[in-house]
Amino acid sequence: MILIADASALIALAACNSLPLLDAIFGTVLVPEAVYVEVAANDKPQAERLRLYLQGKVRQVNMQKYVYLDAFADAGETAAMLLYKELSADYLLIDDKRGRKVAFINQIKTIGSLGVLLQAKRKGLIEHVAPLLSLIEASPVFVSRSLVNTVLELAGESN
Repeated sequence: MILIADASALIALAACNSLPLLDAIFGTVLVPEAVYVEVAANDKPQAERLRLYLQGKVRQVNMQKYVYLDAFADAGETAAMLLYKELSADYLLIDDKRGRKVAFINQIKTIGSLGVLLQAKRKGLIEHVAPLLSLIEASPVFVSRSLVNTVLELAGESN
């Protein structure tokens, strides 16, 4: 399987030390150059961890292709969707709610960082999602409390 990743979800998974789960679940993980530049900037959270993880996973994008966008799409998100289409990937890793709607319009299958954690638990790669969610919540990454509660419920870890 091929997974194309956008920045925010990568940062969330880096915050909870879960980047290797992507390889274990999907096999091939790739990012467009624009996403790499975004996450590898020295002022970004988890930049060093992401630079190391993404070695050999960065791809150039054919900008001659097209996807439908809204007025708020950033360069990384756009490039990730183009790379998904170019490679006929299986999933786009993206957390941004608006970006997921744009992906849906473009017939792009998405999964978010918390969805990855749920998949990892279902596959027996991790025992619990709660400690990982706590690490994400303690990081600069925003995740709504209602979404965290839903994920804990789906994982069978709610109180």
